[in-house]
Amino acid sequence: MEFKLDQAVGILSRTPGTLNHLLRDLPDSWTTRNEGPGTWSAFDVLGHLIHGEETDWIPRARIILKHGQSRPFDRFDREAMFEKSKGRSIPDLLDVFESLRENNLKALAEMDLTADKLALRGTHPSLGVVTLEQLMATWAVHDLSHIAQITRVMCRQYDKEVGPWKAFFPILGRE
Repeated sequence: MEFKLDQAVGILSRTPGTLNHLLRDLPDSWTTRNEGPGTWSAFDVLGHLIHGEETDWIPRARIILKHGQSRPFDRFDREAMFEKSKGRSIPDLLDVFESLRENNLKALAEMDLTADKLALRGTHPSLGVVTLEQLMATWAVHDLSHIAQITRVMCRQYDKEVGPWKAFFPILGRE
């Protein structure tokens, strides 16, 4: 599928509402459980998304627009949320995420990204040369993949409770 910025923005603009409807006012048993050691809960994913809003997508787009390939992106700490989210609640995180995303989408609109700008290249610290278009596409895919992750983790909370119906739900895994 060909990348279209307006379609990616359509995904990005819906993510806060999607997560708000899915997670707000649920008991902690739904939002803080994970799939085992080294995995993330819905709470953790939400903190990760917030950290990305603060340090990843728009800051990296600005680096590409201002410096091109001459200045690599700052490294992104994929697990910064474990410290940054301590003591916070799901409603608080949802509100922060919504506000940050709104501000970032406004900043994105102000960049007036044309096809020429989207073709500009930057330097990722581990992947090497990337384009602004790839960064924008990745932002949308990142949102969708974490929505899928959250729903998968939540589904697996009833792994045993569904009994024989588990055979109909690949998301629960096969034994």
